[in-house]
Amino acid sequence: MTQRRTSIPIRIGRVTVGGNAPVVVQSMTKTDTRDIMATINQIQELEECGCEIVRVAVPDKEAVEAIPAIKREASLPLIADIHFDYRLALAALQAGIDGLRINPGNIRDREQTAKIVAAAREKEIPIRIGVNAGSLPVNFEPDAPLAERMVNMALEQTRFMENLNFNLIKVSLKAFDVPTTVQAYQMIADKIPY
Repeated sequence: MTQRRTSIPIRIGRVTVGGNAPVVVQSMTKTDTRDIMATINQIQELEECGCEIVRVAVPDKEAVEAIPAIKREASLPLIADIHFDYRLALAALQAGIDGLRINPGNIRDREQTAKIVAAAREKEIPIRIGVNAGSLPVNFEPDAPLAERMVNMALEQTRFMENLNFNLIKVSLKAFDVPTTVQAYQMIADKIPY
């Protein structure tokens, strides 16, 4: 059996992830987050299946506005999945979200990212750096192998956040196929404690 490495533990709501905590099951709703009842129902179904943390899409202001109502009814910690618009991350933090997921491939502006980090640090809310192969900028290390490009994107974002005195970080890497994804995780495992 493979030995599990110890990472820095973080708390997402009442759930500890990393460190010596048991592996935690997280899923994402397929509902339109703006449909509050459908989202709550799906979260309850996920909880019945053993899910411990749920991520919801936050594509616009209306989805952000649904967060407080969803949180009132859902007993699981809620993570906001943010793309493109850093202001949605800031608004989700104000709405009481338990965690953020941002993709450095589509939120590239350093000033915008710094604003997200500052607000998350103030509220002690963790951020997942979610690197997807499909959203890597085409000019980001174009000659490097895909797994290496993904790792370097995650490392660049991690170091940026660390330089802002923020370490409530999770990292995820997703390629187009399982072998490349595994390779990327193996490459990054010895480089960061997250």
